[in-house]
Amino acid sequence: MSTLTAERTVARVARPFHTYEGAGFPVRRPFPTEELPFVDPFLMIDQVGPVDLAPGEAKGAPPHPHRGFETIQYVLDGDIANADSRGHRAVVRAGGVQWLTAGSGIVHEALPTPEFLASGGRQHMLQIWLNLPARLKGVPPRSQNAEPGDLPVARTPEGAELTVLAGTSHGVTGPFETRTSVLVAHGRLAPGTRAEFTAPAGHNAMVYAMRGEATVAGERLPDGHLAVLTRDGERFAVEAPDAAAEVLVLTGEPIGEPVARSGPFVMNTAAELREAERDFRQGLMGRMPV
Repeated sequence: MSTLTAERTVARVARPFHTYEGAGFPVRRPFPTEELPFVDPFLMIDQVGPVDLAPGEAKGAPPHPHRGFETIQYVLDGDIANADSRGHRAVVRAGGVQWLTAGSGIVHEALPTPEFLASGGRQHMLQIWLNLPARLKGVPPRSQNAEPGDLPVARTPEGAELTVLAGTSHGVTGPFETRTSVLVAHGRLAPGTRAEFTAPAGHNAMVYAMRGEATVAGERLPDGHLAVLTRDGERFAVEAPDAAAEVLVLTGEPIGEPVARSGPFVMNTAAELREAERDFRQGLMGRMPV
């Protein structure tokens, strides 16, 4: 069977790690872990919530730096007020996305809006980190934002609904200008529905079960787990055999470079990490306005 028609299989299934980030919001993280440090070019998936918060309980991420990669903030419930050291401010509401290219370095904060903090409610979002190749780690920082209506939605013949954040799938293309060849899609599958995806042979592909149990390439994927697919073949299918499920589908062309990371910095060498830490201390990534 040629790679053009071959179906991918599941190479491994990773269970999530539970932790807290920012000012103390709960996170479910399939990677990075010791067993799965990254899936090139993706560096991290964090699912925050869903959690129902009383008034005054909402938390966020106070000012922190980034360099050498991109962050994708996909808000599913709640509001997040973003601000950075370059003067950019934007509120991402439920269904919206911020795509932040940290590049040469930026200081950023992501906090609940005063209204959401006062009222409480459901908080739920995805935070995805995407690496940049060495030649792009020094690009000027840039923030792109999309409202819910900016994200195209496709429906498969089998009844699944797909929101495409980046890349192209099922005839629609996400609104973000990307630095690397990736697909980022949120699939909603009613019981008995399926969605088929394609990715060039050699690209990495994975499926994260955001809610409910799915089947990927014929194998069971429990809630919160991640299926990493083999790189051979170009097709794979995701199904919800018994009950409704939501999945995050990611594919991307591997960068294939050394990864040196320390907290909010992702570079190629330890020396570059030390330089990033020094530049941050000296204020060269900017400072948050008072």
